[in-house]
Parts: sequence; C-alpha cells; structure tokens
Amino acid sequence: MQAAEVTKSMRKPTNLSLDSALLKEAKALGINVSRSAEAGIAEAVKLHKQKQWLEDNATALASSNAYVEANGLPLARHRQF
Repeated sequence: MQAAEVTKSMRKPTNLSLDSALLKEAKALGINVSRSAEAGIAEAVKLHKQKQWLEDNATALASSNAYVEANGLPLARHRQF
C-alpha cells in the first residue's frame, strides 16, 4: 500500500484543454483520460529525449561510423558468423 501512496503523492492535478468530441468518446468508452494523457506525454518525453541524445552525440556517432568504414569492426576476426 505504501507504493500506491508514494505514487499518489507524486501525481499533480493539471488542467488540460482537449477536443470535446474526443473527450466525450473516450469517456463513453470508459477510457481513463488522465492515465491516457499521462502515457501520451510520457511517450512524447521519451521520443524527445531520444532525439536530443542523437543530436548531442551526432559527432561521436559519425566518428565511430567513419572508423568502422575505414577499418572494419573491431575484433571482427573473432566473429564466428
């Protein structure tokens, strides 16, 4: 029960503006709008972080790719396939 209380205390009431027809349909289908919105925002945050990581590490990735193109994979001679 403590885990549920911790999760509950970490949640924050928030006001959102949503398409009224979509909200009505979601409620009619029994969809938990708060949890669905949270899941959508979590996915958007994840995608943004992935994009940001790729941008932040583009130079290192390009360097690594250039090395492999020029020299092949390190330890490739030990591969059994």
